[in-house]
Amino acid sequence: MIQAIGLTSDPRKDLPPAVDDVSFEASAGRVTALLGGPGSGKTTVLRLMLELQRGRGVTYFRGRPLHRIAHPSREVGVVLGDVPGHPSRTVRGHLRMLCAAAGVPARRADEVLEVVGLVSLRDERLSTLSRGMDRRLGLACALLTDPHTLVLDNPAGGLSTREKRWLHGMLRAHVAQGGTVLLTTADPKEAARTADRVVTLERGRVVADQEAADFARTRLRPRVAVRTPHAPRLATLLTKEARTSHRSVEVVRESGNRLSVYGSTCADVGETAFRHGIPVHQLADEIGDMGPAAVADRSAADRSAGEAARADVAPQRKAAATRSAGSRGQTATRARGGGPTGAESSSAGAPATASQPARKRRERAAAAQEAAARTPQARSGNEQRTEPEAEVAERGAPRQRAAEARSAGPGPDALPELPPPISVRPAPSPLRPLRYELRRAAGVGTGFVTCGVVLLVSAVTAVVLARIGHTPRPRLMAGWPQQLPLPPAALGAGLLGALAFGDEFRHPALATDRGTVPRRLGLLAAKLFVTTATALLLAVLTLGCDIEMLYLVYGRELAEVPSDWLSLSASWFGLVVGCAWAGVLAAGLFRSTTAGLAAVVAVPVAVVPVVQKVVEGPSVRTAAGFPLRMRELLLNQWPFGGERYVEAAARLVAQPVGGALTLSLAALLGAFLFTTLRGKVR
Repeated sequence: MIQAIGLTSDPRKDLPPAVDDVSFEASAGRVTALLGGPGSGKTTVLRLMLELQRGRGVTYFRGRPLHRIAHPSREVGVVLGDVPGHPSRTVRGHLRMLCAAAGVPARRADEVLEVVGLVSLRDERLSTLSRGMDRRLGLACALLTDPHTLVLDNPAGGLSTREKRWLHGMLRAHVAQGGTVLLTTADPKEAARTADRVVTLERGRVVADQEAADFARTRLRPRVAVRTPHAPRLATLLTKEARTSHRSVEVVRESGNRLSVYGSTCADVGETAFRHGIPVHQLADEIGDMGPAAVADRSAADRSAGEAARADVAPQRKAAATRSAGSRGQTATRARGGGPTGAESSSAGAPATASQPARKRRERAAAAQEAAARTPQARSGNEQRTEPEAEVAERGAPRQRAAEARSAGPGPDALPELPPPISVRPAPSPLRPLRYELRRAAGVGTGFVTCGVVLLVSAVTAVVLARIGHTPRPRLMAGWPQQLPLPPAALGAGLLGALAFGDEFRHPALATDRGTVPRRLGLLAAKLFVTTATALLLAVLTLGCDIEMLYLVYGRELAEVPSDWLSLSASWFGLVVGCAWAGVLAAGLFRSTTAGLAAVVAVPVAVVPVVQKVVEGPSVRTAAGFPLRMRELLLNQWPFGGERYVEAAARLVAQPVGGALTLSLAALLGAFLFTTLRGKVR
């Protein structure tokens, strides 16, 4: 159940707020529609409910506001606009990535794909999906964690009639199992056809809150739907009689042999058809684009009567229909009048004799009186149940009705299958963000392309530098010219680190429920771990490719490993990993891939000169003899020559680039932690 209370958006300069004091309820087991034209505030209401936009008011989802729910995506499934995913990611890969983020088994992706009919497109890229397929994928993302509530912003926009029918069936199946659905639409006929309750917005205010039947009766134009093989002739006769009697009747030719008659009744149309011997195959009162069954299913009277009352009345109606059919079979005009009188689904058929309408009205009145007499008995029996039993029955009834509708077969009332219920892990696992980050990074080819370009550029640069000469061997093996602030491997690692968070903000896969990428420390640790492993692998591959290319082109002389390889390796790995970390932290702090890469390049360009000016002062002492003094302090020998590693780390930090990178990482990490903690406090 959703309870929206006093939703008001912040005013926009001198303009009034887009939403002003909007309050309504969306009950469980029902579809609620927010109806309004463009600019009425429908999307703003949803964003205020989901706490995506600043404003006043509160929204309770089953008694709790969204910020009080530990895992909002498990309670509320949201579809706002298109699916927020990377265009190069596959449909199945996107869902499996969300499964890892939500803590549900990976097989859940295949289950929802089968339900929404995207199994054949699971290997397609998100950028190749049509509008209808994108809507299906959005619904799959919303159903992934088996939420109780679905919040959908214009879910049927741009869909064909067949796709709309499928979507409405899915929503009906969800509410039949006790769920809640809130959707927005600008089409009154769609709202009346789809929803159980319609909340109408106009200029940011609620102007009507009605049941769908009341809304259809008061806001939509009623009509009589007619289906006859002589549609042109009947349309001409209806128009002529209306003109003769000075009545305002409009007859509209629909597709095939159908007519829509506005301003008349089933009785008048049926009598006209009977007098002129025109067979009628369908005659029903409709509102908008709905059929009589849809109106009856959504009426408040039918809902209050219950299944028991309808079951009691059904045998009497069947007997009355049999007697009526028998009397009609004795007349000579049965063939011509069989269409109108045999349509039991219509609200009023064309009479075969002058006394049949009166007899039908008496039969319906008797059936209604008997149903009204039996309904209080059913209510009194229900009141004798204990409160826990009533709650159990109320919870079980929706699922039982859904199962009965599905078991009925592929008829018009059968509901589509929903994904099976799942049990989400109650406690967050430390491997969950790591699993998500691995699927996120491996799901697109950007990282692989970046690594390939880095290896190629570094190898070519090393060969060119060796041909020119005057380049130290360590820089030659790293493909690092004097003119560049950083080697290609460090720039590539920084770009990969910036993409780790920058892709999140461009394609917010983790922001479907809250609107922004969460700055959780577990997610940051997972990104740093994956980026570190990628950067180390890139550094090793770069050295291997460069040395191999130098050996193939110039022989063994330039491919020999220097004697101080340990300290050089530590410096090399530290530089590449530091650039990757700087990209991750800067992109997460400034919410941009470009900002992350700019922070990496700014270290040697802007920070290193400042550090060099500081360390060139006469009062600065070097770290010479640091391992020896560490041994004297600990009074023990370093095992396995550990002092060499400490000395290499000290030399790395003492270098201008290493010191500047260390300072930058410390500043970025402090700023990231500060913004994270401030967001949690707020």
